[in-house]
Amino acid sequence: MKKIITKILMGMYLMGALFLVCACNDQLDIQQVYPFTVTTMPVQKSIKTGETAEIRCQLHRAGNYEETEYFIRYFQPDGKGILRMADGTVFLPNDFYPLPGEIFRLYYTSASTDQQKIDIYIEDSFGQVEQLTFSFNNENDKEVVDE
Repeated sequence: MKKIITKILMGMYLMGALFLVCACNDQLDIQQVYPFTVTTMPVQKSIKTGETAEIRCQLHRAGNYEETEYFIRYFQPDGKGILRMADGTVFLPNDFYPLPGEIFRLYYTSASTDQQKIDIYIEDSFGQVEQLTFSFNNENDKEVVDE
């Protein structure tokens, strides 16, 4: 009877070991895509024609995959103006530009007397997109005269 119990236990150990060996794989799972967000410091709401507004931005990543690249593009649905990077690069609407780092500054110069709106898109090399929208009201120099 002792031999039968020993053989049953040995068979169970062998089945357990075989199950564990089959359950493992030798492929290393590397995560490449991490979510990210972009935060900004407060941005002025009013702007005069020819005036420049500074937009300070910071990219926050949930993880770090070294080969991930980040790009920036913008679109201006309302008004006219120029958006440029701190290094002087002037953006053309809907063109992709490489992001220089996780902390960067943008400068928007108004060329309109109307309300202005710009949409900025930060995209990673895996297609994830973060959108920022900024609206500027035109600031008139005219004084209101009381009658």
